[in-house]
Amino acid sequence: MGASFLSTLPSLVSVPSLTISTTPTTRCPSHAVAIRCHKMDTDVPGENVLRRREVLKCFGATVGMELLASSGSFVEMASAADLIQRRQRSEFQSSIRQTLSAAIKGKPELVPYILTLALNDAITYDKATKSGGPNGSIRFSSEMSRPENKGLSAALNLIEEAKEEIDSYSKGGPISFADLIPFAGQSAVKATFLASAIRKCGGNEQKGSTLYSAYGSSGQWGLFDRQFGRTDSQEPDPEGRVPQWEKATVQEMKDKFSSIGFGPRQLAVMSAFLGPDQAATEALLATDPDVTPWVQKYQRSRETVSQTDYEVDLITTLTKLSSMGQQINYEAYTYPVRKIELSKLKL
Repeated sequence: MGASFLSTLPSLVSVPSLTISTTPTTRCPSHAVAIRCHKMDTDVPGENVLRRREVLKCFGATVGMELLASSGSFVEMASAADLIQRRQRSEFQSSIRQTLSAAIKGKPELVPYILTLALNDAITYDKATKSGGPNGSIRFSSEMSRPENKGLSAALNLIEEAKEEIDSYSKGGPISFADLIPFAGQSAVKATFLASAIRKCGGNEQKGSTLYSAYGSSGQWGLFDRQFGRTDSQEPDPEGRVPQWEKATVQEMKDKFSSIGFGPRQLAVMSAFLGPDQAATEALLATDPDVTPWVQKYQRSRETVSQTDYEVDLITTLTKLSSMGQQINYEAYTYPVRKIELSKLKL
């Protein structure tokens, strides 16, 4: 091991000039090479006394050199810990999706209600008070019983059942409803994309799955996946923040979307979230001149093989909606890595 920085410090009492002689390796004349801190003349002739300021300079420089020498290991350790946590979260998310996908596949009729549930939980966000948003408050019976949430109980029941299974294998603690509801919305969206690909392949599930894998916009979910670590609200959100979508006029929908920073484009792309009958919702939205161009754009996009415009805009909008007003704990669901006791290993 190298010497500690303390061993390199000059004495704090009077010392002679620090001189280190070296023997040259060439035939050049030898010279003494001096390494010294600045000195000051004192009343005692011939005595060199280090100033305290210069001592501190030497001290600081030496400490800095040692910190620089050791900082690499600290950075490596921090990077390794970050990679481990990211891997843990990624593996946990993969398991969540498998659980939700299986649950939704068993009850595909609940897909539109899961989408509306995710929308209604998130769209309670209020910019003025920075309250509400995707905080899982819709799980409370007092909020679920409101008119705008009528018919969503079965979707919430599916999520609650999925939560029990997810919590049973989670190594980093129970998953929050604030995280699980948006992820259920993501799984429902993916289910609709896959169903569309299967229809384009004449109902052949294998070919449809291959088509979706080849042309789907899966890579666009990266930011959505990083917004993972929301905290559940401990009380229902205030009433009156969510319209009854099936009874609302287009202007009421536009006003609500505008209040959270969305426009006609986002309203049109979220048509599948605004009730169980997407076609009927789009027919209503198409009566508004501001929304009509976007409705037509996404209808055309859904007829293409890749559906790129529709999928990318929908994923982007859902990602923004699912993080409004939320503080993300990026260490949520991570856990200490189990240490291997080498003494117990059998060779």
